[in-house]
Amino acid sequence: MGAPDAKNRALLLDAAEALMLEEGYAAVTSRRVAARAGLKPQLVHYYFRTMDDLFLAAFRRRAEEGVERQAEALASPQPLRALWEFSTDPSIGALTMEYSALANHRKVMRDEIARYAERLQAMQNEAFERLAGRYGIDLEEFPAAFLGVLMTSLSRMTALEKNLGVTLGHAETTAVVERYLSRFESNP
Repeated sequence: MGAPDAKNRALLLDAAEALMLEEGYAAVTSRRVAARAGLKPQLVHYYFRTMDDLFLAAFRRRAEEGVERQAEALASPQPLRALWEFSTDPSIGALTMEYSALANHRKVMRDEIARYAERLQAMQNEAFERLAGRYGIDLEEFPAAFLGVLMTSLSRMTALEKNLGVTLGHAETTAVVERYLSRFESNP
């Protein structure tokens, strides 16, 4: 309902995201979202039938931006370094944690996050398969899917932990990753 590109719809999505970042997903109610957006509460349900629809739209908006950013990273002259930097971006950590927590309680969100993660993973696998020859990587020893999971899980976990204030082992992990990135793609 409501036009997907309507200004009020975007205001509601921005408000929901801001509430999630400031107070957590549990604080996102139709009344609070409307108040934050400076709109009437009825408009929330005009644009989104249910709160799940609101959460899905908010997630998809950021997910599509993530797909675009990753595609740009993987198409760059230094795709591994760009993928690492994209995956360690601290600005997405807090929101990722909120969506993950929300997914623990809402199957529709869990399914959507899984679809998005698999889409990103497929892009990474294609890139690793394409880059293997250029970088001399033996895909039998280190399959593309393994390399994608290794790189993104390391980067995302360090980013999530950093948001929590955990840094033990991060410098050493970053140093090892940087050594390999420099081996394959030299310094930036």
